[in-house]
Amino acid sequence: MGHVAVEAEGLDDWRILFSALHARFLTGDFATGLRLVNAIGAEAEAMDHHPDLDLRYPHLNVKLTSHDVHGVTQRDVRLARRISELAAAEGVGADPSAASVLEIALDTADRAAIQPFWRAVLGLTDSPSYDEELVDLNGALPTVWFQATDPHDEPRQRFHLDLRVPPEVAEGRIAAAVAAGGVLVTDEHAPRFWVLADVEGNKACITTCQGRD
Repeated sequence: MGHVAVEAEGLDDWRILFSALHARFLTGDFATGLRLVNAIGAEAEAMDHHPDLDLRYPHLNVKLTSHDVHGVTQRDVRLARRISELAAAEGVGADPSAASVLEIALDTADRAAIQPFWRAVLGLTDSPSYDEELVDLNGALPTVWFQATDPHDEPRQRFHLDLRVPPEVAEGRIAAAVAAGGVLVTDEHAPRFWVLADVEGNKACITTCQGRD
């Protein structure tokens, strides 16, 4: 399912970032979060579909994806809707604007020459979806992807960060970066992504799911 289809499902607590649904539930304390985790666990077992849960003292982050298709399916939508119901029963609200996913991009004119090194040194695995990506199947490290570029010499920047955020967050994040001394390099690809840079020219991209279906 693409972002348009997901948005049509009316999952107000959730945002699609890359190939997964993400939500943050504001539990307020650890005991409430633990009760919600246990309730989600029971529901996940009943549905035979299991989310990634990250419990912190004031909130619970939840990620849903269907690993067999490497994307979002109706199984994720059904469980997301049920998780929102469980959270509401606990009196717990959500903050969908807090969701984000960081990727590391490496510009290269010869991906085949360098990808094996980064796979080995970081202990990553070839992505089942995209040849130009390395992923951590345990979810601990960010995805590294290799962006094709023209041959170039140092000291041109090689790495940059890509931050995927909910669409409604993007412009505020860009404004904050500019106010902090950064510059907007280009918005010609918006709303897919905006390119920003710090005062030394080091670049980062704010990206959204829009304009990709």
